[in-house]
Amino acid sequence: MTGEGIRQAILDIIEEIVPDEDLSSVDPEKPFRDQIDLDSMDFLDIVMELRKRYSVEVPEQDYPRLLSMSSTVDYLLPKMESL
Repeated sequence: MTGEGIRQAILDIIEEIVPDEDLSSVDPEKPFRDQIDLDSMDFLDIVMELRKRYSVEVPEQDYPRLLSMSSTVDYLLPKMESL
């Protein structure tokens, strides 16, 4: 999967978790929580969806690497390249 594919996959997951949020102007460098109304349970739902849909394991110590879109794509790209 490409970086753009991962970005779209993340947006699709977030859209399902918080359907009332406007995701059209998500700044890739800003933390998700500064732009989208996500609580800690929503964040865990995102991590669980990644595991369910793409078999990607994100250990708890790596959660800080998923703070923004660009850091999330950078983190997931080597894990999802073969998809």
